[in-house]
Amino acid sequence: MSDNSEGKVKGLPENAYSELKPGEEYKPLMPADSSPREITPYSVITGLIMAVLFSAAAAYLGLKIGQVFEAAIPIAIIAVGLSSLFKIKGSLGQNIIIQSIGQNSGLIVAGSIFTIPALYILDLDASFFQIFLASAFGGILGIIFLIPFRKYFVAEMHGKLPFPEATATTEILVAGEKGGKQAFVLMISGLIGGVYDFAIASFGAWSEVFTSRVFLWGEALSEKFKLVYRMNVGAAVMGLGYIVGLKYAAIIAAGSFVSWYVLIPIVSYIGAGLTEPLGAGAEKMISAMSAEEIFRQYVRHIGIGGIAMAGIIGIIRSSKIIRDAISLGVKEIFGKKADGESSSRTSRDISMKIIIGFLIVTAILLFVFFQTGVVGNTTWAITGVLIVLIIAFLFTTVAANATAIVGTNPVSGMTLMTLILSSIILTSVGLKGSSGMVAALIIGGVVCTALSMAGGFVTDLKIGYWLGTTPKKQEQWKFLGVLVSALTVGFVVMILNETFGFTGEGALVAPQANAMAAVIQPLMDQQPAPWMLYLAGALFALILTMLKVPALAFALGMYIPLELNTPLLVGGLIAHFVSTRSGNEKKNNARRERGTLIASGFIAGGALMGVLSALLRFMDYNWVNAEWAESKSGEMLALAMFALLCLYMIWDSMRAKVEED
Repeated sequence: MSDNSEGKVKGLPENAYSELKPGEEYKPLMPADSSPREITPYSVITGLIMAVLFSAAAAYLGLKIGQVFEAAIPIAIIAVGLSSLFKIKGSLGQNIIIQSIGQNSGLIVAGSIFTIPALYILDLDASFFQIFLASAFGGILGIIFLIPFRKYFVAEMHGKLPFPEATATTEILVAGEKGGKQAFVLMISGLIGGVYDFAIASFGAWSEVFTSRVFLWGEALSEKFKLVYRMNVGAAVMGLGYIVGLKYAAIIAAGSFVSWYVLIPIVSYIGAGLTEPLGAGAEKMISAMSAEEIFRQYVRHIGIGGIAMAGIIGIIRSSKIIRDAISLGVKEIFGKKADGESSSRTSRDISMKIIIGFLIVTAILLFVFFQTGVVGNTTWAITGVLIVLIIAFLFTTVAANATAIVGTNPVSGMTLMTLILSSIILTSVGLKGSSGMVAALIIGGVVCTALSMAGGFVTDLKIGYWLGTTPKKQEQWKFLGVLVSALTVGFVVMILNETFGFTGEGALVAPQANAMAAVIQPLMDQQPAPWMLYLAGALFALILTMLKVPALAFALGMYIPLELNTPLLVGGLIAHFVSTRSGNEKKNNARRERGTLIASGFIAGGALMGVLSALLRFMDYNWVNAEWAESKSGEMLALAMFALLCLYMIWDSMRAKVEED
C-alpha cells in the first residue's frame, strides 16, 4: 500500500467542512488504504519534548493570567518547521502524532492549575506525589471516557460542528505539507515576544502593568470614585487576545468593565456611610478599601456565581448530546461492528473491552491513591472515587461539545460545581475541615483534568479524522503524553509556588485556584459564605443567556482582574483590524493567518521565557529593579513599549501575501 503522505499534498477535500449528502463519504488526506508513517522514534521523542516544554510554559501563563493557551497550534507549526528542516519523509502522519502527544501539555495544565494551587492558597500540604497523580489520573480518565464517543463527534457530526481549534491546526499541518514558511514567522515572533517578556520579568525594564493612576486625573478618579484603568503589557497576554478574537475578547472585557466601572463604584458609594465591615471575611470598612480590595472582597464572588451557573446551563443544553453519546458508547461495547468498519484503518479504535478493563484498573488505582495518599479512610476513598467517575463521565461530553462548537472548554465552571457537590457529599459522610478541603481539591483536580483532556482530545481526534490518522495510534500514545505532562506540571507548580507563591504582593494571580479556595473553605469549615453574591452572579448568567450573550465568557471577565482582560481586547481589536482592511477576502485571510502565527509566537515565546525567569528567581538570580518598575516613569515606558509591540504586530501581519495554489 502506498504512503500518501510522501506525495504532493493539494489540500483537504471539498467536503471537509460541509455536511455529507446521503450516501456521500468523506475521504481523508491520507486514505484508509494507505500506510502512512505515524509512530516513529522521531515523532514520539519530538512529541514528548513538546509536551515538556509547553507544559512548563502553559503552567506559568495559566497561573499568571488564568488563561491556558491552546498548545496544538504552535506545536503543529514547530513540527512542520522541523520536518522541513530535517527533510523528514512521510512527515504529515508523524507531525499529527507530534502535536497529538505534545498537545497534552495545555490540557493537563488546565486541569491541574485550576485546582491544585488552591492547596497552597489555603496553607494545606500539597506533595509532588499528589499533584502528579491527580493530573495523571484525570488525564487518563478523560481519554478513556471520550474514546467511545469519538465516532459521534468526529464522524456522525461531520460538518455540523465547526471545531475552530482543530480547523486551525489542520490547516497549518496541510500548509506545511504544501511548503508554507510559517515556522520562520513563528520563530521570529517567538524571539521578540520572549525577549520582551523576559525583559519585564527578569530585569523589570519597565512596569508589567500600566494604570490610569500614572496621571493626576487618574489618581483623583481612583480615590474619589474607585474608577481605575489597568492593563498588563505582556506580549503573551496580547497574543492570546488576538487568537481569542474580537467577539469573545469584547465579551470578556465587557464582563470586566461591568465589575470595575459599575459594581465597584456602586459598592463604594453604598458602603461609604457604613461604620463597620460588611460581609463574610471582611476586615476593613468599605470606605477604607481601594478599588482592588473591593473587587477581591465583593465583586469577584459575583463572577464566581456566574461561572458556576454558566456551567449548569451548559450541561442542561447538552443533555441530548449526553444521552446520544451514552447510547453510542453502549452500542460500541455490546453491539456488533460491521466488517468493513472493523477493518478500516481510519475508523479503528482501541477495543472497548480493553477500555472497560483499563477503566476498572484505573478506578482501583484511584481508590488506592485516595485511601493511602489523600483521606486514609475506606468509606471516604470509595465516596471520592464514585464522585470522580460519575461527574467526569457526565461532564466529558459537555466539555467535548463545547470545544467542538466554540473552541473553548468551560472547565472552570464545571469544576466549581464539582467542588461544591464534592464538599456537600464529603461533609455528609463526615469528612470536614482541612482534611475535607484537601480531599475535595484533589477530587476537583482529577475531574478538572479529565474534562480538560476530553475537550482537547476531541480536537485532536478531529484533526486525525480530517487528515487520515489511525485513531487507535492517537489513543494509545496519548497516554504516554499524559504521564510526561503530569510529571512536568508537578515540578513546575512546586517551583512557581516557591518562587512567586499564589497569594500576597507580587504573587501569581492563579484566578481559578483562588476561586476554588474561596468557594471550598466556607463549605468545609462551615463558615458563612457570600451566597447572596454567588446568587447575584448566577442570576446575571441567566439574564445574559436570555439575551443570547455567552454567559461563561462574560462571567470569566467579571472574575479575572481587569489588567488581564484589557490586553485581550487590544489583541482582539488588532485581529479585527488586520483582517478587514482589504476588499480582497483572500488577502484578509492571509493577514489574519499570519497574525495568528505571530500571536502564537508571542504566546509561546513569552510563556517559555516566563518559566525561565521563574527558574532564575528560584535559583536566587533576581535582577529586577522594583523601584523603577513600579514608578510612574516605568509605567509610561511600559505603555510606549506595548504600543510598539502592537504596531509591530499590525505591520508584520499586513505584510502577508496571498499564496497561489
